[in-house]
This record gives sequence, structure tokens and C-alpha cells, in this order.
Amino acid sequence: MKDTNKTDFAEQFRNRTKKFVVDNIKFFKTLPKTEEAKIIGRQLLRSSSSVGANYRAACRARSQAEFHSKLSTVVEEADESAFWMEVLIEAEVVKQSDLAVLLDEAIQILKITSASRKTVS
Repeated sequence: MKDTNKTDFAEQFRNRTKKFVVDNIKFFKTLPKTEEAKIIGRQLLRSSSSVGANYRAACRARSQAEFHSKLSTVVEEADESAFWMEVLIEAEVVKQSDLAVLLDEAIQILKITSASRKTVS
């Protein structure tokens, strides 16, 4: 891949991961005001915001090793985000339809970053 293509992809993916964070914040605001929804919702906020922040950090990495490390964190946090979404659905805190788009995005981010990480190591 040419450097300009890599730069374009990185910029687009940086925006995509930031949108993922913003969308999760908006979703959090719609959760029921129950204790379990608050607790799980906060866990989801932490993991989803880490996706965006760590991808941004990966783009600024000073070495391949640092890039790999930050990308690994993105993989872990995207997977954790998907986990908390699944818990919210399976515990019947929210309907699956309420989280379908966000869960799909978490899985897509997970797949993309997992594949990218393999090319770096």
C-alpha cells in the first residue's frame, strides 16, 4: 500500500473510531436509569472510548513495537465493547435492535485492527 493510501486509511479510521466513541456516549444517554444499566453502561463507555484514544495513539507511535502495542489495546477494547453490548442485550436491559448498529461497528473495528496487527508483528 502506498504511503498516501496508508495515511488516508489512518485518517478515515481515526475518524471512524472517534465516531464509535461519540455514538456510544449517545447510546449511554438512552439507557434506563437502573443500577445495572449504569454499571454496565459505564464499562461500555470506558472500553469504547479506549478504542478511539488508543487508535489515535497508535497513529502517533514512535516505533513498530509501540504501534503493535497500541493496536493490541484497540483490539482488546473493541472486543470488550462488544462484550458489554452483548451483556446489555442478553440481560434484557436493551433490545437487540437498539444496539445492532453499534455492535456491528465494534465487530468490524475488531476485525480490521486484528488483521492490521498481524501485518505489523
